[in-house]
Amino acid sequence: MKKPAFIITIDTEGDNLWQNHDSISTENTRYLPRFQALCEKYAFKPVYLTNYEMAMDAQYVEFASDVIRRDAGEVGMHLHAWNSPPLTPLTADDWRHKPYLIEYPQQQMRAKVDHMTKLLEDAFQTKMRSHRAGRWAFNEYYAALLLEYGYQVDCSVTPHVNWAFSPGDPQGVGGSDYRHFPSEAYFIDPADIRRAGQSPLLEVPMSIHLKHSALMNRLKQGYDALRGKQRSPSALWLRPAGGNLEKMKAVAARSLANGQDYVEFMLHSSEFMPGGSPTFKNDAAIEGLYRDLEQLFSWLSERTVGLTLSEYYQRKVN
Repeated sequence: MKKPAFIITIDTEGDNLWQNHDSISTENTRYLPRFQALCEKYAFKPVYLTNYEMAMDAQYVEFASDVIRRDAGEVGMHLHAWNSPPLTPLTADDWRHKPYLIEYPQQQMRAKVDHMTKLLEDAFQTKMRSHRAGRWAFNEYYAALLLEYGYQVDCSVTPHVNWAFSPGDPQGVGGSDYRHFPSEAYFIDPADIRRAGQSPLLEVPMSIHLKHSALMNRLKQGYDALRGKQRSPSALWLRPAGGNLEKMKAVAARSLANGQDYVEFMLHSSEFMPGGSPTFKNDAAIEGLYRDLEQLFSWLSERTVGLTLSEYYQRKVN
């Protein structure tokens, strides 16, 4: 019996996009080799899901090209609609509102996917096979575009999470609602991305579990509604948040105990840089992150095998 896969996904993007609304820097490129070295120590192979500004950073392209050349990881596509060409404003200030790609007209969606795919394939001289939507926003037309451009794997689905309460376009309805999506990998039905179907596009949802029971979540949401607040149910991710090592291990352990054949980790590239995110603000926080990662990776190395998204796809089709 094959060991379950450990899939490391890194949303590879500019510095502190949570707070930067008028310009983008890519200093976090310089902090990626340390993380890559840690992955290789445990024979894990990260997937750098790369957006526009990083694809335009020569130092990052050199780093990621070396990773590809050594078969030590993968580069995929990550698209932030508000700054990914061609640029046609959707709101009064796209950089501030950060609208979801799925809020743009379909012809603009297609143009952005076309541009990003070609940009990445030219930069890295390899076919783009894996993808994650910016701000986790995905729909049927987006899936059709991925199929058209030859992508094999998407990993935008966040089970149990409802992004409708996270606005993009102020005139829109928020992000995708994944509360009723599968938690395990499935080939999607292009007519309804919530269902398994016959398409060649594999969805690999993030490893996420509800923090509370279904009953407790209903009670909490009812209480929030009485207070005039709306939010997604509380969930635990396989994602560092500073001092949450045991919770990450619990998410992975629960997935494996449920018989899943993979666990999926994520972080943003800027979170490896002091001050590159709201979570890891200084050198001490980064050192704490690496202590947690060292222990998590050591623990997972005994239970899983490192695969890229494309390698996991090949395992599913063979």
